[in-house]
Amino acid sequence: MDIKEYFARISYQGSHDKLDLETLTEIFQHHIRAVPFENLSIHCGESIKLDLAATYDKIVRKKRGGWCMENNNLLSWALKTLGYNVTLLGANVYFPEHDAYADDIDHLLLKVVLHDKSYLVDGGFGMAYQIWQPMELISGKDQPQTPGIFRFLEENGTWYLEKVKRKQCVPNHGDSALHNTDKEVCRRVYLFTLQPRDIEEFRARNQHLQTAPDSLFVTKSICSLQTTDGVRALVGWKLTEIKYNYKDNMDLVEIRILADEEMEKTLKEKFNITLDKKFVPTNTSRLSLF
Repeated sequence: MDIKEYFARISYQGSHDKLDLETLTEIFQHHIRAVPFENLSIHCGESIKLDLAATYDKIVRKKRGGWCMENNNLLSWALKTLGYNVTLLGANVYFPEHDAYADDIDHLLLKVVLHDKSYLVDGGFGMAYQIWQPMELISGKDQPQTPGIFRFLEENGTWYLEKVKRKQCVPNHGDSALHNTDKEVCRRVYLFTLQPRDIEEFRARNQHLQTAPDSLFVTKSICSLQTTDGVRALVGWKLTEIKYNYKDNMDLVEIRILADEEMEKTLKEKFNITLDKKFVPTNTSRLSLF
């Protein structure tokens, strides 16, 4: 495992001599724009392993993406290699359809301490709730970013991340696609504590999420990648491309349904992914990812 090879993978050519917020942000943004959040292995008959060497080989050498336990584990290794003070944390993701958080930790994220300030760094959430900058761990403070306004709320040692959503313009789908964007001003994302975690604590959950019949990742094939001005995502056969804040505090959302024969080309052109095995798109869940 070589930090220079990792930098080449994320197209980062900047300095890494200083352990400061600017450098951390640059590396982080290069990562989320180069490495997709994806679960395609599940839908190609492959297993997702938490071994760091296997994750490195998959993401850096094979130019694949991964889900939170892969993306953030690799990002943690890179930041620690550079000398950053990094701690693994565990989160419980919010599911709006159930109006509830997951019962067990099902998301890996990072805490980075810089000059006595703590920041949340999460390069593995994907979709439209992916943060674009490290977030300072301060409760009740709006932290505006290009994707929207994020903020933490802390209560009795539990931290809650939420995002204030913009209105959406979906020109090729009419008003029906805007069914709840006006009602839902603020969206909860996940809750977490500052209890340090070890990657071994995620091993059982990693296995469960890729095998349980009711797992979101079993019922949906997902691939999303942040761009310089938005995010694109392929969920099942639906390709969604969002341009953030394109006018008047409104996001532009373009949606297209792909045919099976378009999948391979789309993964290559939109996400820079080439799969070794046959990919079977899946979308049998009603859960919304946007």
